[in-house]
Amino acid sequence: MHAITIPEAGGPEALVWAEVPDPVPGEGEVLVEVVASAVNRADVLQRQGFYNPPPGTSPHPGLECAGRITALGPGVSGWSVGDEVCALLVGGGYAQRVAVPAGQLLPVPKGVDLATAAALPEVACTVWSNVFMIAHLRPGETLLVHGGASGIGTMAIQLAKAVGAKVAVTAGSPEKLARCAELGADVLIDYRTQDFVEELHKATGGAGADVILDIMGAKYLDRNIQALAVNGRLVVIGLQGGVKGELNLGALLAKRAAVMATTLRARPLQEKAAIVAAVREHVWPLVEGGTVRPVVDRTLPMREAAEAHRILESGAHVGKVLLLAP
Repeated sequence: MHAITIPEAGGPEALVWAEVPDPVPGEGEVLVEVVASAVNRADVLQRQGFYNPPPGTSPHPGLECAGRITALGPGVSGWSVGDEVCALLVGGGYAQRVAVPAGQLLPVPKGVDLATAAALPEVACTVWSNVFMIAHLRPGETLLVHGGASGIGTMAIQLAKAVGAKVAVTAGSPEKLARCAELGADVLIDYRTQDFVEELHKATGGAGADVILDIMGAKYLDRNIQALAVNGRLVVIGLQGGVKGELNLGALLAKRAAVMATTLRARPLQEKAAIVAAVREHVWPLVEGGTVRPVVDRTLPMREAAEAHRILESGAHVGKVLLLAP
């Protein structure tokens, strides 16, 4: 088969479409013929040499895919050859075939075409696990989403609104904020021209955000604490603004607040399976009912993954960029 390989870490040109050995499904795995994958920030970090896949897993980038099951490994039940699925991956999505643990498979939601379903697994699992399973966002609370126009952001807006929360977002242009508003965001903050702490306090009568979903890390740490409400929960899922910051524990104590940080890729199989099962139970009905929808900016042939990475790094997108396998 062919897959996107990374012979040497570097810029987008480091992504090479090449012939590689076919994967073989092991115990509890299925083989999926990939129709589409999606580009994520973690793929960019892997290409740059900063986020290597766990030992013993696929060396190819790609944290999600959609396609058809072509073979079942030993011990798999509940799935059949020919089933159309989308999947959360530890890697390997930028390829014509990938082996997937059965616990990380999801059926393609009714009303969503097979290729578009590739835009769902990573964002749905990330948002549901962090905003709802860890931070326990509740109806009537306020969620602040940094990077509201990203794949994660567009999913977070929709899911939070679906459960009756108020949503504030930051984004870098009026056009992106307008798209966030279309998805249901209530408070729109241009981080290039506005201070999100000040704007959030204005919008909440000084209360702040009950939950903050943060992709920036160190750069926003202090201001995120300022923006938190009493009993607020800050969940850090990205480090685009650095890895080391100063934390004012006094401010945290005064607000009885919590700071949590998570990743999804390296979690044990059982934890991933539990997250995927929760997404199937809670998110898939919203997708099938039309309350939540995948947001796809554009699609490109998989062999043009380098261009897809350039688009992601430029920020010239809203939602997900998909790669179509030949």
